[in-house]
Amino acid sequence: MDTLTTEAIILTPSAARRVAAIAAKQGKPAILRLSVEGGGCSGFQYRFALAESPEEGDTIAVEDGVSLVVDEISLDLVRGSAVDFVESLGGAAFQVTNPNAASGCGCGSSFSI
Repeated sequence: MDTLTTEAIILTPSAARRVAAIAAKQGKPAILRLSVEGGGCSGFQYRFALAESPEEGDTIAVEDGVSLVVDEISLDLVRGSAVDFVESLGGAAFQVTNPNAASGCGCGSSFSI
């Protein structure tokens, strides 16, 4: 497992607080897994889930005691991104600001390269 430098991927304080709250409610470790899968309206889509522990080959970013883990394949697609938790009139969700994405969709959950 590799610990990330801040240039690889960032978990914002807002996202860290939300992960900590969700994990506490569910009695799980404060570890958020970000993965990228094929699909969605733009070609790739982000998937978020709580994880029990990092897996072999994961890269880890830590913010306020909360870990963001990303597998090697997904990291290539999200390197340099920031994971935030945003609340707006349209709802509340984790959001990825991905400098690698050439375009995205209106819902913000899928992208193309």
